[in-house]
Amino acid sequence: MKQRILYLLLLFLAYVGIFAIQKPLFMLYNATEELSLGDHLSVIGHGLSLDATTAGYLTALPLLLLLVSVWTGKMALRRWMRPYLILTSAIVSIVFVVDMALYTFWGFKLDATVFTYLDSPSEAFASVSVGFILLRVAIMAGVTALVSWVLIRLTPKRIEACKHRLLTTLTLLIMMGGLFIVVRGGVRESTANIGQVYFSERQFLNHSAVNPCFSLLSSMSKSERFEDMFDFFSEAERASLFDGLYPSPTDSCTTRLLNTDRPNVLLILLEGFGATFVESLGGTPGTSPNIDRLGREGVLFTQCHANSFRTDRGTLCALSGYLGLPKTSVMKIPAKSRTLPSIASSLQQAGYETDFLYGGDINFTNMKSYLLSTGYQRITADTDFTMQERTSNAWGVNDDITFDHLYRVISNRTDTTQRWFTTFLTLSSHEPFEVPFDRFPEDKIQNSFAYTDHCLGQFIDRLKQLPVWENLLIVCLPDHGILYREGGINNHHDPRAFHIPMLWTGGAVSNPRTVDVLTNQTDLPATLLAQLNLPHSDFTFSRNVLGCNYTYPFTFYSYNNALAFRDSTGLTIYSNEASRVITDDPSPSAIRLQRGQAILQTVMDDLGRR
Repeated sequence: MKQRILYLLLLFLAYVGIFAIQKPLFMLYNATEELSLGDHLSVIGHGLSLDATTAGYLTALPLLLLLVSVWTGKMALRRWMRPYLILTSAIVSIVFVVDMALYTFWGFKLDATVFTYLDSPSEAFASVSVGFILLRVAIMAGVTALVSWVLIRLTPKRIEACKHRLLTTLTLLIMMGGLFIVVRGGVRESTANIGQVYFSERQFLNHSAVNPCFSLLSSMSKSERFEDMFDFFSEAERASLFDGLYPSPTDSCTTRLLNTDRPNVLLILLEGFGATFVESLGGTPGTSPNIDRLGREGVLFTQCHANSFRTDRGTLCALSGYLGLPKTSVMKIPAKSRTLPSIASSLQQAGYETDFLYGGDINFTNMKSYLLSTGYQRITADTDFTMQERTSNAWGVNDDITFDHLYRVISNRTDTTQRWFTTFLTLSSHEPFEVPFDRFPEDKIQNSFAYTDHCLGQFIDRLKQLPVWENLLIVCLPDHGILYREGGINNHHDPRAFHIPMLWTGGAVSNPRTVDVLTNQTDLPATLLAQLNLPHSDFTFSRNVLGCNYTYPFTFYSYNNALAFRDSTGLTIYSNEASRVITDDPSPSAIRLQRGQAILQTVMDDLGRR
């Protein structure tokens, strides 16, 4: 038994060690700046989790072989394992060398993009010499030989017959369970993903920490030809229908909401806080008196609609102005999400410091990777709080704690010359809706939203007492909405589930007003940046709804393989799965359907090109 267990542990650690050694070699080859010993150690340390996950995959088959050997008697283990070890050594070595070489040209880790060049190898190799290629092939062969020799040498020539079969089988099964946890990436909500090793605002260090084998396998599992999905029209028809829906910026005639073009900006993304909980928008009375009050004090967008139905999608819609998609979460695909524009990136270029606060698992749905790739310099998440605080909610840290943390952070920002952009994603108004609050004890869903509203109101009232208030813009916008009471919170067919409030408040707001024009969540980047006199032309699907060229108000959203398009004539919802219209209110409209389909086809084409 000891021989089998020891070998499995040594093999696992050998794979981890091989991956760890690759990192400083990758950095040495690709670094364009001076790196310290601390940088190398940080990369190795933060990368260990994905290295362990990948090593777990590679150790799984040997574990099964040893499990079989418990019942078959003696085994010439090295002879059985040699082909597998040579194969895995070759794969690991080739991926390592290709990743190291291509990063110089690509600037991102090896992913499924490499396979798109196999159809035309002459074009792929046009930028490099034959000598360049031959040298790297020689390096692959050498590394493969070295890694194979190490793995084969640590493999025993023979495994002896097992005396305690049941005990050994049980032990190996327990090890298999542990290996599953390692492969999964732990026991938390998030599974292993690239974002979990990101730790720095210097993207090169983040990329260096990523295991290239994991990056390639992960992207292969998510790679689809997005440009071939939802091809409703010919290219000419699509372009004609899409033309003018998202007009080019002309911000010289923007309606001004602010008394400054360089406020500090706090964006609060309110988990699931749809208009069904806001009385002033026709929602349940008494649930959100603070949002109603702040809406009267500031600017309330009364006809705002979410673009999607989940946090990972809605967050990306709000921050990057990128449309929600029926079957795809772009945040989960780092190869795509890192190419998106974002409010944080635009404001960072304008001299703002940027940070993000979330009381939950920041690795969930690859959120950390997306945030650090799109302009956020610092991230605070559940691991930055005490264990007691981290377990105050099923999803992490309850909103009263995170709001209090945010207040202390902002109150300590005494440098009046430094501008900052902070984003805070709440979490308590989420299933299972368990919160330390009892305004509506008979209805825990309503009670949880009332709790978040209560925390928000207290937080803003405290901010009003600080000097920072005078130059502060606070934008409150849900990540998505939910339908309350009628049809269940996961009923997305009812359009009321997508109606959400958008509220602007703070000392930077010049006058209270309501904006009643149809607006999408994705319009926040263009509308906000226009108020700050900053460019936003890279936000293709975001409109400045206060600009003079916003002459055709409409909203678009998608969910569960369906799309919806609303304009002044009504609403059309189309099921892509059933290939039929499921809602046409008040009457059928071919043009509404065609425009919605053209938008979806356009964004899928755009995603495919990224």
